[in-house]
Amino acid sequence: MDAEKVASGIASWMRDILEKSGARGFVVGVSGGVDSATVLGLACRAAPDHVQALILPCESQPKDLEDAAAVIERFGVPHCTVELTPVYRCFLEQLPALKDVPGLVRANLKPRLRMMALYYFANALNYLVAGTGNRSEAVMGYCTKYGDGGVDLLPIGCLLKREVRELARYLGVPERIITKPPTAGLWPGQTDEAEMGITYAVIDEFLLTGAATEDVAEKIRQRYRASYHKRAVPPVPDRDRIGLA
Repeated sequence: MDAEKVASGIASWMRDILEKSGARGFVVGVSGGVDSATVLGLACRAAPDHVQALILPCESQPKDLEDAAAVIERFGVPHCTVELTPVYRCFLEQLPALKDVPGLVRANLKPRLRMMALYYFANALNYLVAGTGNRSEAVMGYCTKYGDGGVDLLPIGCLLKREVRELARYLGVPERIITKPPTAGLWPGQTDEAEMGITYAVIDEFLLTGAATEDVAEKIRQRYRASYHKRAVPPVPDRDRIGLA
C-alpha cells in the first residue's frame, strides 16, 4: 500500500465532503486505539486548525485514557474530556429492571452516550463527526447501531485493519497504540477479537483473497448477513404495497 497516496486521497475526500456540507471542520472521538488515532491524523490533514478531539471516558481503563492523550499530543489539536460515567450509571438507575438483561445490552449504552456528546460539539461548532470504523469491523457488524455507527462520514471505512495499522505508522501514531489489542472498551479486559471469536488477520485475509477454512468463511458470511441492518438506511415500506398510489 502506498500510504502517502492513501492518506492524501482520504484527506482530499474528507475536504470534498466538508465543502459540500457547508461545515467547518471535524469532531473525532479519541479512544486510545489505532482507528481513532488514524482518523484524527487524517482529519488534521483534511482540515488543519479545524479539528476538535474528544476523550469520552465511560468506566474506561486508565491506560486507554493515557493513550488517547498521547495521540492528541502527537497531533496537537484542541481537545476536551467529558466524563460520561456518572451519566451512564444514572441512566441505568432510571431504566426498569428487566429480567436477565445481558451485559452487552447495558454496555452498548456507552457508545450511544458518546455519540450524543460528539454531536453536541459538532452541532455547536458546525463540524462533522468523523467516525472511526474500518472495513473489517463493518463486514462483521462490529459496531453499536446509533453509537459508534452514528457518524457523518467514515474516513477509514474502506480500509482493512492491517491497512489502518500501516497508515497509522505513516501518520506517526505511537507504535504502542498501533500494536495494542483492539478493544471497544465496553468492559475491563474486553477485546474485539475475543468478542467476535475471530482475529482481524483472518478476517482481512478472507476479504483480500477469499482464503479461509469453510467454517471460518461461513462465520464471516453469517455475521455479514446478520448485521446488514447496521450498514443500511432504515427500510421504508413501498407505497404501492400499503395501498397508496
